Amino acid sequence: MNKFLLKALVLASVSIATVANAQFRTRNRMDRLEDFDQKKVSWGFYLNGNRLDYKIVLDPRYGMYENHNLVHSKESYSFGAGLIAKFRLNDYLDVRVEPGLQFAQRQLTFNTDTNSMYQDGSLTNPPFAPLVLTEKDRVRDIKSTLVDVPVLLELHGERWYNSRPYVAAGVNYIVNLQSNSDSADDNLQQTFRSTTHNFAWSAEMGIQFYFNKFKLTPAIRGTFFMNNEMVSDNAATPPYWSAAVSTLQTRAIMFVLKFE
Repeated sequence: MNKFLLKALVLASVSIATVANAQFRTRNRMDRLEDFDQKKVSWGFYLNGNRLDYKIVLDPRYGMYENHNLVHSKESYSFGAGLIAKFRLNDYLDVRVEPGLQFAQRQLTFNTDTNSMYQDGSLTNPPFAPLVLTEKDRVRDIKSTLVDVPVLLELHGERWYNSRPYVAAGVNYIVNLQSNSDSADDNLQQTFRSTTHNFAWSAEMGIQFYFNKFKLTPAIRGTFFMNNEMVSDNAATPPYWSAAVSTLQTRAIMFVLKFE
């Protein structure tokens, strides 16, 4: 369903952009929404499709074995939606606040059976009873509901008939409503824990198309978490899971359709 939605969004944007471009090439075409960008404040909404995965930095002791990575991330596709508030600074700069809700599901695989060799304990882990990892122990399907609040500074060029290119960059405050960060259970009980409050940076580029009643903007945005999302397992849990990961950070590429 998520992949279908992403393809539908891409197809819709390409189709609209193609038709719009054919119209905008006509030199006698009247400019539309001429005063729209002169407003100090304007509003809108957006829909988006996402491609998400994790950037993983592994612990060299528990996360690697003979130069092989023991933890792997599987990318996934999802969707989201949100609102737009634009504040005009001047003819070339705007500030945008675009709070949204993003739904995601990713998968981590822990092939860390070889960590049983450390059962006698180490400087970082006490002795533990080794486990024979089952498929349920190795695979973590991580569901996330993210409240994403990006603040973006937008730099745009001059209008060309009824279109205008732009680039934007900024920072995000992101709350993971399914982080399990306060859970007493951990990976030993098949509960994956991550941070609730997160910070990220984003970069975006797109083209704004002006129609009679609204402005349509197809855009590509990259969002990259800056903090480590991994919450350590409990002290008594064997080093098969969180101990194998030094840093875990979400990466997202988003296709966005904005309506203003």
